[in-house]
Amino acid sequence: MDVTFTKLRGRYEVRVDRTVGPALAPRNGPGWHDAVPHDVAHLISESEAGLRGAVFGRLAAADGDDGMFWPADPAARRKSLRNRRAPTPEESADMELSERLASLTVAFWEVARGRRTPDPAWPGSIEDSGVDRDLLDRIFARYDEFAARWEALPAGGSVTIPWPFPEGSGRRRRR
Repeated sequence: MDVTFTKLRGRYEVRVDRTVGPALAPRNGPGWHDAVPHDVAHLISESEAGLRGAVFGRLAAADGDDGMFWPADPAARRKSLRNRRAPTPEESADMELSERLASLTVAFWEVARGRRTPDPAWPGSIEDSGVDRDLLDRIFARYDEFAARWEALPAGGSVTIPWPFPEGSGRRRRR
């Protein structure tokens, strides 16, 4: 699965191209950021932490619609709405950790790179965060690489990031 982020003026778009499941419609991404948009933080954090039950792992599993993205084809979209399912407890835990990592690691990265003033209230200290330092270092390295590419893009330019885990591996796959 490949995830493409397209830089627009003051916003961005996310397109997911996968080899299983119906083709997904691109959508506008939440949380504009000049260097690491919110969905990029999710993708990188989920990849590095091995979270297969959060945003991008669920998309790659292609085992049911949960409302984050939707099929491009209207008939497939209607079928998807009928097959909407609640996340499993494991998926919910992965999503909770993904949200925490996506927000916290960007804030820590900004402090570490001199883009944000340290603040004890937010993001606090890395030592008190409970985030594994090796994981944080891997995420920071990926943010550095992505930010350099993203900041150099003109409006309309894109960056594609592959999802590192197998597609179509959902436990509750529907036929």
